[in-house]
Amino acid sequence: MVLKVVIIIAYLGVVGFLGFLGWRRTKNAEDFMLGGRKIHPAVMALSYGATFISTSAIVGFGGVAGVFGMSLLWLTFLNIFLGVFIAFIFFGKRTRRIGRNLNAHTFPELLGKRYNSKFIQKFAGLIIFIFMPIYAAAVMIGVCMILKTGLGIPYEIALAVFAVLVAAYVIFGGIKGVMYSDAFQGTLMLVGMIALLVIIYTQLGGITPAHQALTDLAKNPAALEQTAKFAPGFQGWTSMPSLFSINWMVVVTSIVAGVGIGVLAQPQLAVRFMTVKSDRELNRAIPIGGVFILLMTGVAFLVGALSNVLFFQKSGEIAVAAAGVTDNIIPSFLNTFTSPWFVTIFLVILLAAGMSTISSQFHTMGTAIGRDVFGSSKKDASGKKSMIATRIAVLVAILVTVALSYILPQIWDAAIGIATGLFFGLCGASFLPMYFGALYFKKLTKTAAISGMVAGFSSSLLWMIFFHSKEAAVFGLVNAILGGGTPETAVNTVLPAGSIVQFLDPLFIALTVSILVTLFVQLASKKKLPAELVEQSFAGVGKKK
Repeated sequence: MVLKVVIIIAYLGVVGFLGFLGWRRTKNAEDFMLGGRKIHPAVMALSYGATFISTSAIVGFGGVAGVFGMSLLWLTFLNIFLGVFIAFIFFGKRTRRIGRNLNAHTFPELLGKRYNSKFIQKFAGLIIFIFMPIYAAAVMIGVCMILKTGLGIPYEIALAVFAVLVAAYVIFGGIKGVMYSDAFQGTLMLVGMIALLVIIYTQLGGITPAHQALTDLAKNPAALEQTAKFAPGFQGWTSMPSLFSINWMVVVTSIVAGVGIGVLAQPQLAVRFMTVKSDRELNRAIPIGGVFILLMTGVAFLVGALSNVLFFQKSGEIAVAAAGVTDNIIPSFLNTFTSPWFVTIFLVILLAAGMSTISSQFHTMGTAIGRDVFGSSKKDASGKKSMIATRIAVLVAILVTVALSYILPQIWDAAIGIATGLFFGLCGASFLPMYFGALYFKKLTKTAAISGMVAGFSSSLLWMIFFHSKEAAVFGLVNAILGGGTPETAVNTVLPAGSIVQFLDPLFIALTVSILVTLFVQLASKKKLPAELVEQSFAGVGKKK
């Protein structure tokens, strides 16, 4: 126990110092929100990766891989291809240049200024502030699960302590404090995940024996009996589910595509493109970001899937049966199959993963209110008033997130994965067509952008509330309207019982609606954006610099 305390105190000391460093170097609103647009590419890449990958990926989706198997590795592929390569090359460079041209400090402000619309900026800011706490709660739940298991402290106490720690350096350090800490924590995460990969393959006798054992496990009658409660279509932990089965719909549409596509429109990630001074920095950041995502998600998914073999060898139970719930698979694996000293080290790694992501989320939620909803006035040239409003908003966001972190585990089994997918899908449907249009289509009108955003947001929310089984059962609105039975049976009243449409991720419906509405309204729109605004926005875009 003494070792744990010493290591955690040392870690918190470094994070505290980096937060203090960020505070000392934050002089104005641009420093607080964009790090003065002079962040080093390595720091930016590690911050991007550490913000993207958190305990929601390691604990939450690692646990999901314990149920669905290595089919989740397709999410790793999409995260690298879309979340790093496409994002940096095709989104990042234009976001950085247009953001600088328009003097935008946040993602909603970039969209609002590009389309000359205060409504877009404020509406996007409200979406972020209202719904991002659900995603932030997913991260916080993962961290507190680890603190509870690793230190043996009550979940509620872990929740309070973690919230206070993050609040301290986000409120005072701004984006510089966040990104400095992210780079440090990202480095710790890399080391920890490599060590974890070595440990599990060593225990299973090497790469080939480990994967063969997992393949054979799906043929074991005792193991097969325990998988009976899985969604129809499960064919083993090293195989893809049956095409268009419920299992396939959950893995492919909700987990792989829902999160993989949604990453392109994540406000807390997009804003990082505006923190570097040139396209060269973005190019240099790509390999760092790609390797980081590969090791973070790839290792988490491998460990989650392979843990089934170790749990079955030890207790005759597959991972989810031994752990009790999906979100507890990775914590149980660590406590059962690794040394106490490694559990202590990895506890800090996961704490770093959670703090790096959630600090960025709180910063984004704060700026959404302080900068986007209330805005900055001409009288506030230094941005001090908006900084104060942002810091107050961060505090409110933390309180809301803590409340959700207490409630969600009680109503959702795999709360981390569901909450993450919900927010990623909502952002993809609401922002992606408008964001892409802002970067590439000079003639896209304000009316078309607003229509697509509102249509995507509304259809995404409606599909979650009435049709998508996981969320609809929790919201309970269908049950309240129809009356009687359980939320699950109420959803079956709207859609045929057992219909795979219930498992079609809202992103597929809402993104399609958003794109079609945007195109239709664009064709019908006559009022164009001011030529000088378009010229200012795209000045230098596409040129090497």
